[in-house]
Amino acid sequence: MQKKQTGNYLECEKRRVFYLLMTSGGMLGGFTYSVRGNVFCNAQTGNIVLLGMALGNGAFGKAAYYLIPILAYLLGAVVSEILPKFVNKNGFFRWDTLLVGFELLVTILLGFLPESAPYQISQIAINFICSMQYNTFRQAEGIPMATTFCTNHIRQAGIYLAKWLQKKDGASLLRCLQHEKMLLLFLAGAAVSAFLCRFFLGKAVWGVSLILLLAFADLLYADLIKEKGLLNQIPKGH
Repeated sequence: MQKKQTGNYLECEKRRVFYLLMTSGGMLGGFTYSVRGNVFCNAQTGNIVLLGMALGNGAFGKAAYYLIPILAYLLGAVVSEILPKFVNKNGFFRWDTLLVGFELLVTILLGFLPESAPYQISQIAINFICSMQYNTFRQAEGIPMATTFCTNHIRQAGIYLAKWLQKKDGASLLRCLQHEKMLLLFLAGAAVSAFLCRFFLGKAVWGVSLILLLAFADLLYADLIKEKGLLNQIPKGH
């Protein structure tokens, strides 16, 4: 008989998992910018702007190039919407767990690429996994979160800081601090990644692998033991 969970959150919704994923997001941003073409692959706003600029300047070949990462990100969203419906029926693992395991595998493989390999291999792969991670991990214990970029965390921190200044309520201050903590973790991940890239170049991505391994082990333990009877329960926000 399936157990029911009341008043608690699934492991894939726990803040500790989001802390790890936020750190890995910052590390991926630092990695691609430092040694994989001076670009950010965690989100696509920049590529959309560059696409528009290329079109405006009549550089249609260059514009077509920017469609590649955008389409990779789009594909990641599509896959992460369709696959969970099939994966969650297997009765063994959650989609969230398998996704982090897949990200772990991708980052390990990227570390084996020679430095002469085209940057686009790493860029497209990271576009794809970041899109899936963003679309899969949506709420940390009821708080909407993004783990691959920071803009919304800055906005949310500002909103709750304003509420606290107006009402002096502890809940708003705690929510503000929660978003600021996510920002600091992202920042720390980027800093560590930049440091590792100075010495290890492409193999610095294995630092991301280590963080993802911790998240994967946590989620796998939950699926196999702690939450074995809750695999059909859908995380909040989905």
